[in-house]
Amino acid sequence: MSCSAAAGAEAAALLFRSPAPSTIAGRRRLAVSRRTPRRNLRTGVQPHQKSTPSANHHNRASIQRERAAASIDKEQQQKSEDENELLNIQLEDLVGMIQNTQKNILLLNQARLQALGRADKILKEKEALQQKINILEMKLSETGAQSVLSSEVKSDAEGLEFDVVKEENELLKDDMNFLKAKLIEITETEESLFKLEKERALLDASLRELECTFISAQSDMLKLGPLQQDAWWEKVENLEDLLDSTANQVERAALTLDVYHDFQDKVEKLKASLGATNVSKFRLYLVDILQQRVKSVEERFQACNHEMHSQIELYEHSIVEFQDTLSKLINESEKKSMEHYAEGMPSEFWSRISLLIDGWSLEKKISINDASMLREMAWKRDNCLREAYLSSRGMEERELIDNFLKMALPGTSSGLHIVHIAAEMAPVAKVGGLADVISGLGKALQKKGHLVEIILPKYDCMQHNQINNLKVLDVVVKSYFEGNMFANKIWTGTVEGLPVYFIEPQHPGKFFWRAQYYGEHDDFKRFSYFSRVALELLYQSGKKVDIIHCHDWQTAFVAPLYWDVYANLGFNSARICFTCHNFEYQGVAPAQDLAYCGLDVDHLDRPDRMRDNSHGRINVVKGAIVYSNIVTTVSPTYAQEVRSEGGRGLQDTLKVHSKKFVGILNGIDTDTWNPSTDRFLKVQYSANDLYGKSANKAALRKQLKLSSTHASQPLVGCITRLVPQKGVHLIRHAIYKTAELGGQFVLLGSSPVQHIQREFDGIADQFQNNNNIRLLLKYDDALSHMIFAASDMFIIPSMFEPCGLTQMISMRYGSVPVVRRTGGLNDSVFDFDDETIPMELRNGFTFLKADEQGFDSALERAFNYYHRKPEVWKQLVQKDMKIDFSWDTSASQYEEIYQRAAARARAAA
Repeated sequence: MSCSAAAGAEAAALLFRSPAPSTIAGRRRLAVSRRTPRRNLRTGVQPHQKSTPSANHHNRASIQRERAAASIDKEQQQKSEDENELLNIQLEDLVGMIQNTQKNILLLNQARLQALGRADKILKEKEALQQKINILEMKLSETGAQSVLSSEVKSDAEGLEFDVVKEENELLKDDMNFLKAKLIEITETEESLFKLEKERALLDASLRELECTFISAQSDMLKLGPLQQDAWWEKVENLEDLLDSTANQVERAALTLDVYHDFQDKVEKLKASLGATNVSKFRLYLVDILQQRVKSVEERFQACNHEMHSQIELYEHSIVEFQDTLSKLINESEKKSMEHYAEGMPSEFWSRISLLIDGWSLEKKISINDASMLREMAWKRDNCLREAYLSSRGMEERELIDNFLKMALPGTSSGLHIVHIAAEMAPVAKVGGLADVISGLGKALQKKGHLVEIILPKYDCMQHNQINNLKVLDVVVKSYFEGNMFANKIWTGTVEGLPVYFIEPQHPGKFFWRAQYYGEHDDFKRFSYFSRVALELLYQSGKKVDIIHCHDWQTAFVAPLYWDVYANLGFNSARICFTCHNFEYQGVAPAQDLAYCGLDVDHLDRPDRMRDNSHGRINVVKGAIVYSNIVTTVSPTYAQEVRSEGGRGLQDTLKVHSKKFVGILNGIDTDTWNPSTDRFLKVQYSANDLYGKSANKAALRKQLKLSSTHASQPLVGCITRLVPQKGVHLIRHAIYKTAELGGQFVLLGSSPVQHIQREFDGIADQFQNNNNIRLLLKYDDALSHMIFAASDMFIIPSMFEPCGLTQMISMRYGSVPVVRRTGGLNDSVFDFDDETIPMELRNGFTFLKADEQGFDSALERAFNYYHRKPEVWKQLVQKDMKIDFSWDTSASQYEEIYQRAAARARAAA
């Protein structure tokens, strides 16, 4: 059809082609000539006559006729010429038209030939299409026949299937009813379990008291000397003699009872004989009395006998129990004497042995299996391993390794192997609260019997004097970065009794030789590099780690790296826990930057993985949330806040992964923050002896040149970074409000924000000569301990606070907190005037709105209690000091979620 249409169009173009210009001109001239008026055709010439009047008149008429005739002849001649010219023109036009027509006919013939050729082609295509249609019709008929057959079969099958489905539905209904009943039973069981859990908690408390009592008794028994133990054995022998004498008495009583039985038989015989001989009633009466007395004696003897046997059984049981207890205590005493030295070894000792074993493993001096066995022994604090290490002085390393390997035996432990990968750790590399969490949580987990290791960057600016036994291993760990393999030195040491690995990159960028921890232009590259090397270290060591715990965006790379890179290499025994300490900082960067550490950009730059929810870039914290098995933050209230506007754009991601997201309140290191042992204080004190608190208050006043005129004048403390998050406008207001209320105020802290630092510099200058206000715009660790101890109240008016540690420390030191109810502050400080809260939990003063009126109300209430109810205030201070803010509770919560994740990992394996 397309070919024929083209041919027709070409023919039409030839037919309607415009005529030649000459033809048109000729036609126009012909039309003009036809419009010329018709003239008289009469012609003729008369002879000349003589003129007379009449003749003249006649002559004039003749002349006029002649002229008219001449004129007519002239017109006829002109007309003849015009007609001849017109004929010539018409002939030329006709010739031109004929020529054009011939040309058009030629073109029409050519178009006809082309159309015929195309028509043949169309016919051929039509025949091919007809063949295809025939084939399709045949197939269609076959398919129709098959569909008829299949529909018949299908109808039968559907009938059977319908019956089966119907039966299954009936069964499902029964199952659903059964499950509903079971669900009701489960609900009732849960209620019962809840009640039992309460009872178990009470029993646990009772058990702990009994354990304390037993330990006290045990310690008393351990103090017994050989003479005292002999005295105990003499008492046991005396009890045995008493038991023998009692048994003899029982035997004699039994003989007496036999005599009574014989006597009773004789009475019965006497009664029978009397009855037979029909004696008098009086004699029968005597016999009855005698029989009653015999019966009474028998009953009394049986009661005595029963009581005697009970006493004997009680004595026997007491003696056996006493002997068992004494034997256990003596054995325990001997065992304690054998293991006392091993138990007395600090955690650092066993961490040093663990690092020694790991170093041998990395240096390929021992096999991975041997390292695992030896690590297990160190984990259990094996006495033989201790003896081998202590006797190793002067030995060659090979000889020490051989001694260790001789003791390597397979073993299992209920503890977990936990590795923290972080950018900070107190006190060696501290910027904020993250550092305290790493050391505090690590030590608490170690005390619970778990193997805890830390991996940190080796900063040039870290506190090297806080690291014990720092040494570099004779091994180089190579890792991938930016398309190349880079070497890394591995250092080991112990910090706060924990084994720590320090990674020193041999990269030309000198990533951790910058004289500061954060704030570099290439922080994203620095910490993605560190995260990759940390995993490479664990992979090459061959350790079977249970939990890898990474913290904040700096090590959030660990989660996607572990599952997308190292799990494919067989390193997949661990489960990943990620803790975000502050959602304000999320590690957002261009997507291509992920490729630095070997991550697949196309695979991860997706909305359900690492693409940021707002900016279209990649978000490392989001990636850790998606890829981690456990996600935590640092308080339950903050966990709720970040699911809404506090999530800084990640609230939807957190909602999607809410089942693995939990808030666990941080603890504090109660060894470091302990007013009864704090070496920075002038006088140590406790909740039961508050004299030291007033002494430290006087010492701080003297040190800062504050007024000491009124010893009871309340001192308000504040230790913080001066950033908007901490509520700097309320801190500024608190200075003036405290002065208005007649108190003293001490601020310790600085600001990285220049205009805030300048503002507080101005306030410090304003109060320079005021002996009740001191602003110390710096950080001083020793001075912070003194401020906690000296202050009566402590303000924390934060805009948001993920956890906060200063409120816990202040209460530990007897400084009552005045805080805004947000984040971890809301989970640890409860208003003293809130009657909806149990009295035993009320420990401070709180406000909700972040304005001056709310803050003023809380601070004024605190001042009122301090001035007007000193006894109530003292009780509040003592209660705050006794609150347990140690890491023990938090570590137990982490331990529980760790164990659940590890159990799932073992089940999956």
